[in-house]
Amino acid sequence: QVQLVDSGGGLVQAGGSLRVSCAASGHSFSSASVAWFRQAAGKERQFVAAIRWTDGNTYYTDSVVGRFTISRDNSKNTVYLQMNSLKPEDTAVYYCAATFATTSLSHPSTYRYWGQGTQVTVSS
Repeated sequence: QVQLVDSGGGLVQAGGSLRVSCAASGHSFSSASVAWFRQAAGKERQFVAAIRWTDGNTYYTDSVVGRFTISRDNSKNTVYLQMNSLKPEDTAVYYCAATFATTSLSHPSTYRYWGQGTQVTVSS
């Protein structure tokens, strides 16, 4: 069992940076692959980034490559999403999610555990 708490969202100007965090409880978290998804108002939930627990490989949606970085600190049971060069189109509620699967990491249906979400707003 894994419980996730998202934090770190806020309001930032275009071009700025934010780091959102996903704190997990549950002794099996280090064996979970973790992703960030986002959902803008009136839109479907979208994959942003994932980190696979077996090898630490990371995956990103094309629109954030070179701007966002996903990382994890297993000693703190926390996964981070560092977001740089933010754009107004990055505005959304950001959710972390965890799974014990190692494939199909960009699909929301792969994930069993979800955080409550944190709002990121980028002003132009």
